[in-house]
Amino acid sequence: MARTWQLNGLPTDKFSTENGVFVTKGLRWALNIDPQSQAMNWIKKTEGDALVIADSKDANFLKKIEQGIHHGRKVLFMDVGEEIDPVLDNVLNKSVIKVGNTTCVKLGDKEIDYHKDFKLYITTRMSNPHYTPEVSTKVTVVNFTVKESGLEEQCLGIVVQAEQPSLENTKNDVI
Repeated sequence: MARTWQLNGLPTDKFSTENGVFVTKGLRWALNIDPQSQAMNWIKKTEGDALVIADSKDANFLKKIEQGIHHGRKVLFMDVGEEIDPVLDNVLNKSVIKVGNTTCVKLGDKEIDYHKDFKLYITTRMSNPHYTPEVSTKVTVVNFTVKESGLEEQCLGIVVQAEQPSLENTKNDVI
């Protein structure tokens, strides 16, 4: 699993692998602090063309999230600020309700059918955001800011790939 993540652009250091676990296996949606856009690029490559991009600066971002919930799509909600629209509170809390045989979630004043395959990724490019306790209790805040050791490993991988691609390919085959 971690090797697949790395092939999809997740840095190879232990810190990044732990972050990948939080993002993919956590009980709450992950809000990724991502000033270098590594998490965003990794998510895009991992999910491929099926990923729905909802930019917080786009006026239709709620509609994209709503469609993702209804159709069971993977949604990347990117460039969020320090405050997240309260309309998304039930989605962030995963406050789903059963109505008969249907599972729903309230988005603003609408009840939307909640598809079990829906997945939400949240990213911000701010390097040092200050989230309120209300936001921090709804999501798992994951810091994807590059650490020095991770940067060293990334640089080494780039140099080896450029200087001796066969060595890098052999390493990938062995792993």
